[in-house]
Amino acid sequence: MFKSNWNYPTTMWVGENRIKDLGLACENLKIKKPLLVTDSGLVNTKMISETILLLKDKDISVQVFSNITGNPTGTNVNDGVSFFKENDCDGVIAFGGGSGLDVGKAVAFMSGQNLPIWDFEDIGDNWKKANSNKIAPIIAVPTTAGTGSETGRASVILNEKTGVKNIIFHPKFLPSIVILDPLLTIALPPKITAATGMDALAHNLEAYCAPGYHPMADGIALEGMKLINQWLLKAFKDGSDIEARTNMLTAASMGSTAFQKGLGAIHSLSHPVNALNNIHHGLSNAIFMPYVLTFNKSMIEKKIIKICDHLELKERTFDGFINWVLDLRKKLAMPHKLSEVIKKENFDIDRLSEMALADPSTLGNPKKLTLADMKTMYKHSFSGNLFNG
Repeated sequence: MFKSNWNYPTTMWVGENRIKDLGLACENLKIKKPLLVTDSGLVNTKMISETILLLKDKDISVQVFSNITGNPTGTNVNDGVSFFKENDCDGVIAFGGGSGLDVGKAVAFMSGQNLPIWDFEDIGDNWKKANSNKIAPIIAVPTTAGTGSETGRASVILNEKTGVKNIIFHPKFLPSIVILDPLLTIALPPKITAATGMDALAHNLEAYCAPGYHPMADGIALEGMKLINQWLLKAFKDGSDIEARTNMLTAASMGSTAFQKGLGAIHSLSHPVNALNNIHHGLSNAIFMPYVLTFNKSMIEKKIIKICDHLELKERTFDGFINWVLDLRKKLAMPHKLSEVIKKENFDIDRLSEMALADPSTLGNPKKLTLADMKTMYKHSFSGNLFNG
C-alpha cells in the first residue's frame, strides 16, 4: 500500500486510507472543535459519516456545515462564518471538491476578519488588510482531482450582487495539512472525473504558457501534464484504479501549485460562464482550451512543442498538441463547443466579454487581450470553429 509524506508546498499526507490520520492532523494543529465544511451532495454520504466517527473516536467534537452551491457564493461563506462562531469552532476541515475546499478556506479566513470578504479580492496588496493572526487553521481533504484548491492560496467566490466570480487571496489560505487519499475519489462518476481532470490540465497548461520567469512552476506544470496524459483516461475508464486516482490527485495539486505563475484566457472566459450560466468550471475550461490555444499560437508555439516532447506525443508540433487535446476531450465525452451547453438566448456575449476582460486571469494570458479579442474567442467557442494560423 502506497503512503508518502511531502512537505511542499505544504504538509501533505498521501496514500490509501490516509483519511484515518485526520484526527492526528487536528492534534498537530491543536484543533479541538473543527468545523467540517463540505457540499450538500457529500454531506449525507458514507464518506462523511465515517469521517465524523473517526474524529469522535479521537474525542474531537466536530460540527458540519454544508450549505454550499456548486459555484460558491459570498452568502455561503458568511453563513459558514456565522455557524463557525456560533459553535465556538477553532479550525476548519475543508472536505470535498472545489466548492467545499474554497468555502472552507474562506470561512477559516473570514472567521477572524472585520472587513467584507470582497475587500480581500486578489488586487494589489488587498491581502495586507487582513488580520493574519486570527485566521483559523485549515486541513484540506480533496475528494476530486481537479481544482487543486488544497494547495492554493486563494478561493474563488461568486459575488451575487455583481454576478462576478472574485478571487479572494491571502498567503494563509494555504492549508496547513493536506490529505490526499485516492479512496475518497473512487466513487466519482466518469463525467465528473473527466471535467475535473480537464480542470487540472488547464491549470498546468496555462501556468506553463503564462509569460514570466518561474522555472520551478514550469517544471511542476510540465510533470503535472505528463501525469494527466498517463492517468486521466485510466481513471475515467476505471474509477477503482487506485494508482490512476492517486496520480490524478497529485496532478491536480501540482496544477494549483504551478499557477502562482499565472493563468490565462481559458480561465478568463470560464469564470463569467460559470457565474452567469452555472456551468461546471472544469467543463468550461475543457471547452475553451483549444480555442484559446489556437488564438495564442504566435506566442506559445515553442512552449507547446516542449510540452509535446515531455509528453512524448507522436506528433510533436503545435497542431499535434491541439489534436491531442481534441482527441482527449472526445475520449472523455466532453463537448466541443459552448453552444452544446448554453442556449443562444442565454449567451450574452457583451456582458460575458466585459467580465472576461476584467477577470484577474486575463493578465497572465500570453497575448495582451482586448474586449474585441474576448468577443472573438467567445464566438469561435460557441460556433466550434478553431482559429487558423
